[in-house]
Amino acid sequence: MHKPLFTGACTALVTPFLDGKVNYPMMEQLLRRQLDAGIQSVVICGTTGEAPTLTDEEKLELFQRAKSYVGKDCLIIAGTGCNCTSHTAQLSLAAEQVGVDALLIVSPYYNKATPEGLMAHYLTVAHSVSIPIIAYNVPGRTGLDMPVSVCQRLAPIPNIAGIKEASNDVSKVTKLCRECKDFTVWTGNDELIVPAISLGAKGVISVLSNVVPVRTQAMAKAALAGDLDTAAALQQELQPLIELLFCEPNPIPVKAAMRYVGYDCGSPRLPLTELSKENKERLKAALNG
Repeated sequence: MHKPLFTGACTALVTPFLDGKVNYPMMEQLLRRQLDAGIQSVVICGTTGEAPTLTDEEKLELFQRAKSYVGKDCLIIAGTGCNCTSHTAQLSLAAEQVGVDALLIVSPYYNKATPEGLMAHYLTVAHSVSIPIIAYNVPGRTGLDMPVSVCQRLAPIPNIAGIKEASNDVSKVTKLCRECKDFTVWTGNDELIVPAISLGAKGVISVLSNVVPVRTQAMAKAALAGDLDTAAALQQELQPLIELLFCEPNPIPVKAAMRYVGYDCGSPRLPLTELSKENKERLKAALNG
């Protein structure tokens, strides 16, 4: 089994805005908080980072600045996937050239590719770069659930490191861990961190760790160490907050939560809007409690 690209919690970082533009000084504050919490890998421009509303120029500047700030202390994983294979390959190569450590490539959305199309998409991107790639299966966003059979065929590709599995189907984690050798599985669902790791996943790419990075990392590390009593207690303790972070489409709630923990990351870009007043009050009460 190849050594995983990372284990434990990897934060899918929010993208902070100020007056509609990327707030780079705040991004550095967010990265410092993650480093201080012991987080050793971060996704820039994933779903939580509002990638669909960012220009390529903004993404590349975010990648470059993030890597420059953290240096060797943290992996910077760049979200470069989109529904166009050639665009994904071009942006992935550009991200590699500005120094990122790895790529997170979401399955093409809206197009609804066949299994052969998924294979061709990931192979094209993999052959365009030399750094590791994490496939990203999130059928709730893409309208397409990547079959385990495709992952089996992707597993031997040297620079495809594994998959972020965010299908809400814990049995899918079981099948992936059992049937896809040399293919690391990370869950993309904060409510499944402990169950997924107990089944063989090596960690989580997390929304929750934006808000409570120390406890998220502690939960993941305890589960990886086999201390399931501690891990389960943390999963149970954090479950109400996890539910609130997904009470409206991500990243609407987490951007509000960041304001309540002292990091004003601005409003989401349209078409996402501010968290509703009712849910703001619920979230604020949960964080202050």
